[in-house]
Amino acid sequence: MTKDPRVALEVLVSSLEEHLSAIVSRRAEDDPAVDAAFLRIADAFEDYEDALYEAYGEVTPLDLYDDDSDENDDESDDDDSDDVDELDEPDDLFDEDVKA
Repeated sequence: MTKDPRVALEVLVSSLEEHLSAIVSRRAEDDPAVDAAFLRIADAFEDYEDALYEAYGEVTPLDLYDDDSDENDDESDDDDSDDVDELDEPDDLFDEDVKA
């Protein structure tokens, strides 16, 4: 089922607002309401990105944070550190992410 990107965007914005509310009213460091709101943002973002791509063939310049991939990125950062020096324009940093 194809979702309307505007509806998906409204859900994403609502999820962000709910996340802020959960943080403001946090009762403990590991408040499950904050964690749940965090996950709703991730789901809403994926839905928005899918709807945007299906409707217009476009994506956002954003990536979801993933603990597992972050650990792997730390290991590969040493290998990729020279790649950044070879870029001519700052926009080149984003082109790889969009094409991926």
